[in-house]
Amino acid sequence: MSGEEKGKSKVEQAKGKVKEAAGRAVGNERLEAEGRGEQAKGDARQAKEKIKDVFKH
Repeated sequence: MSGEEKGKSKVEQAKGKVKEAAGRAVGNERLEAEGRGEQAKGDARQAKEKIKDVFKH
C-alpha cells in the first residue's frame, strides 16, 4: 500500500469517527451518518490498496 493512500484512508477513518461521536453526543443523526460514511470510505480505500498490493507481489 502506498504511504500516501494509506495516510488518506487513516485520516478519513479518524475524521469519520470524530464526526460520528460528535453527532451522537449532540443528537445529530445527519452528522453521525456522515461520520459513518467517511469511515466506510476510508475502509474502502484501504481495502482497495491492499488488493493492489496482493496483485503486485
